[in-house]
Formats: sequence, C-alpha cells, structure tokens
Amino acid sequence: MDLLRTIADRLIGLSATVGSLGLLVLVGTILYDVIGSQFGRPLYGALDITIMSFVIVVFGGMALCDRRGGHISVDLLERRFPPLLNRIIDAGSAVLGAAIFVTLAWAVYESARISEMLNLSTNLLRLPKAWFQYALCTLALVTAFGMALRAVEIALTGRDVRRDETPSR
Repeated sequence: MDLLRTIADRLIGLSATVGSLGLLVLVGTILYDVIGSQFGRPLYGALDITIMSFVIVVFGGMALCDRRGGHISVDLLERRFPPLLNRIIDAGSAVLGAAIFVTLAWAVYESARISEMLNLSTNLLRLPKAWFQYALCTLALVTAFGMALRAVEIALTGRDVRRDETPSR
C-alpha cells in the first residue's frame, strides 16, 4: 500500500508541476498580450494559448487539490455520526469522485479521437485540439487514481491522507 501511495503522490506532484507550467504560460501570455496591446502589438493567438493553458492549469491541479482535501465538503453532521459511518461516507465520496473523473477521461478521450480524425485545431494558431484533450484525459486519470487509492486506504486502514500533516513524497 505504501508503494502505491508513493507512486500516487509522485504522479500527483508531476500533475501539479504540469499545471504550474501551464499557469506560467498563461500568466506570460496574458502579460505579453496586455503590454503588447498598449503598444499596438497584441500577441497573435493569445486566446488560443489562454484557453488551452486553462485546461492544463485546472486539471493539473485537481489531483493535488484532492490530495490536500481542498475540494468543498459539507461536514455539518460529521461530528454527530459515528466514526465508521464517516469512514463509509469518505470512502464512498472518493469512489464517486474517481468514477466521475474516469467517466470524464473516457468522454474526452473519445472526443480526442474524433478531433484527430477530423484534424480539429485551435482557431488562430492551429494547435491540434487532441493534444490538449489527451493531456486532460491523463490528468483526470491521475486524479481518479488518487481518489480510488484514498478510498481503498480509508476502507482498509481507516487512514485518510487528506488529514496527514505532511504528505509522503
């Protein structure tokens, strides 16, 4: 189990790094475009880069958000429930989240195959849309893997990695 957790944490770290790089590209693009617009030289294709960077930023950070317990949760009744019921709810929500992300990855994968077949690309720069769709699939699967592993850990050991003080690396 520890080996799987280490692999998951490294994949989550890689996913977050990819998301961070997407954020750097996004900030640089917007900065250049705004300053360039003031001098009459906006960045050609800034909208294409911005939209595709957002895909990387959002899905790149999703696994880390889950790992650190950053998703919205309502715990109004948690203190009143017995610990076993809380574990069941936490494991069930992790399984549901994993299922949602696997479904999302599958739907986007099918869309990417169509994008490849039709040779779809962004409007101005003609970047192949399938590249970004495959990236989204991969990042969504990393998130699903992290959620599924969390569900297994909660079910088998009662340990919830979101409550750890220091994540294992």
